[in-house]
Amino acid sequence: MSGHAARKADHLDLCATDAVAFQGKSTLLEQVQLVHDALPELAVADVDLTTRFAGKSLRAPLFIAAMTGGFDRAEQVNRELASVAQELGIGFGFGSMRPLLEEDTTLGYLVRDVAPDALLLGNIGIVQAARSSVGQLQDLVGRTGVDALAVHLNPAMEVIQPGGDDDFRDGYATISRLLEGLDVPIVVKETGCGLSRTVGKRLVDLGVRWVDVSGAGGTSWVGVETLRAKARTRALGELYWDWGIPTAASVAQLAGLGLGIVATGGVQHGLDVSRAVALGATCGGMARPFLKAWNEGGREGALEAGRSVIEEIRLAHLLTGSRTPDDLRERPLVVGPTLDRWVPADSTLRSRYLGA
Repeated sequence: MSGHAARKADHLDLCATDAVAFQGKSTLLEQVQLVHDALPELAVADVDLTTRFAGKSLRAPLFIAAMTGGFDRAEQVNRELASVAQELGIGFGFGSMRPLLEEDTTLGYLVRDVAPDALLLGNIGIVQAARSSVGQLQDLVGRTGVDALAVHLNPAMEVIQPGGDDDFRDGYATISRLLEGLDVPIVVKETGCGLSRTVGKRLVDLGVRWVDVSGAGGTSWVGVETLRAKARTRALGELYWDWGIPTAASVAQLAGLGLGIVATGGVQHGLDVSRAVALGATCGGMARPFLKAWNEGGREGALEAGRSVIEEIRLAHLLTGSRTPDDLRERPLVVGPTLDRWVPADSTLRSRYLGA
């Protein structure tokens, strides 16, 4: 097994446990209270969860978030979860596609035959993107048939990871080059530490339209690498285990900038997805709950989990009198004090606070 494949196998095993959760930091999604509408004037069948992201339509604002790839077990995981995304009409995200650039393997990355219509997000690290030509990345897109390419930012994870990258210069220039050169949308995503408003504004200035906050509060990728680290970096990893912007805070930071936002990072159920949508997200994404359901019940277990999440999202819409996700993004909110400190002073979110 190659070094990359061994690392990804470790990731898959660790992320199926509670060992890599944030230790003292939550997503802050629990500090978002949706306001109950006792007279919603809606039937359940009236709720329309249709959502557009990166040029494609989803039947619900939900992604099976970035998973894995590049080794034997990833093949079955990705193919079965991608087929679930196809059946449910939701999105699916790959883990890092670095092996397609560096190794002679496509294991886990060829799923279009089982997900012909699903929105598929490719995935490459910003450092690998900086070292690759537009032609190489366009070939990666073409070989896998993805609809958009996520470029992941993960400085905290990399500096803890044994043998990880430590030079993160020219990131904005790399993103600009990809925006100009690739013929698919670019989704800029973090890896468990969230995106700030300052970064969001700079991305908008470059022409980025789609982001995935991948905030703090779910799986700590610093924690993942700490458990794999050698002695030199383990102490650093333990110190920075809880580093990052909570998921709800990152969505609130980016709300109103004109970005299509996927909220990932510790999203546990459909109510969390709905809370994120109410804050301004376009979609919510979940990785670990789907992986856990797949581990316990295979494809059918993951399919049932997805159906349950969609029904949970639908119920949140009904109980707030929201026929569509756009309606939910206009409903009043009650926001807890810690999350409130993350909401920018000029944010239109503040005008939706209950009693504002």
